[in-house]
Amino acid sequence: MKKRLILCGFGNVGRTFAQLLAERQQAVAHKYGLHLELTAVVDIGGAAVATDGALPVGRLLSHVKQGGSVETFEGYGRPGLTGNKVLTTVAAEMLVETTPTNLKDAEPGKGHMLAALESGKDIVTANKGPLVLFYREIMDLAGKKGRCIYMSAATAAALPTLDVGLLCLAGARVLAVEGILNGTTNYILTRMTLEKCSYEAALRAAQEMGIAETDPRLDVEGLDTRNKMILIANRLFDKNFSPADVPATGITGITLDDIENAQMEGMVIKLIGECRMEDETVRLQVGPKRLGMDHPLAAVNFSEKGISYLSDTMGRVTVTGGKSSPVGAAAALLKDLIHASLFSTDAGT
Repeated sequence: MKKRLILCGFGNVGRTFAQLLAERQQAVAHKYGLHLELTAVVDIGGAAVATDGALPVGRLLSHVKQGGSVETFEGYGRPGLTGNKVLTTVAAEMLVETTPTNLKDAEPGKGHMLAALESGKDIVTANKGPLVLFYREIMDLAGKKGRCIYMSAATAAALPTLDVGLLCLAGARVLAVEGILNGTTNYILTRMTLEKCSYEAALRAAQEMGIAETDPRLDVEGLDTRNKMILIANRLFDKNFSPADVPATGITGITLDDIENAQMEGMVIKLIGECRMEDETVRLQVGPKRLGMDHPLAAVNFSEKGISYLSDTMGRVTVTGGKSSPVGAAAALLKDLIHASLFSTDAGT
């Protein structure tokens, strides 16, 4: 089985995905009988397009590493060619969307997704923006066109958040979901708990390590966790939550006194994204929460993440770990491509 891919976005995640695809292409073909070909790559200044066959990914990566751009790649570069144009004119079966998350108007990712669906392509995405802001519009179009959207790379990278809820708990009724979905905040809280350093010192250390951005507000104010929980809840329960629907409190107000008081009561503070079914109503919230030491997420430390499902027939199922990096996100994209091509018949994970 051959699947031709259009990759939109050639930043850290996009380049890492292309590298991983090149490295694992033969193994995926041997194990799954699936031949994945990168037909086009789109970046800010234009695109590189293979009119016949696949792009030479290794050469493209080398060209960019040496300071070149996608649109100047000899023999394939198309300066000024937009993602929407590529998606509507280049033959392919899948869009891989890795442009930066934009939580203002979701562009250019939203336009890419709509163009892909209109032209009959399935979508694998690491970009949260379009689905956080325009979930119902995009999913309704996917249903109308008979296409699938796979978003597990957007819901905590390598941690299989949606895979567990949709595949492993199939047939069970999910009653609650709790997640530590942001590595930066978990690192800060862990340092405060285990080493008694201040919030400010832990944040500086996270920034020096490259875990936290120079402007960490998206992480420490709980917004990244909120966005991931919106995607998980909407996909699991077929809802249409938006950021305005979900109260979110971050960790900026947590002090060492709060940490120590929790410890004295045998508890630990974690930033938890929570989704619960109450009287047939799904309720979401994000905020610091005291967990007893017997809670399966209590021992998730430093930049590790975790998700815990409570179901009616399978009880509690918890998964922790999953690499938080461009490699982890790229691996999740590759996993979704394999699932999309071989296993899944629903609207995508």
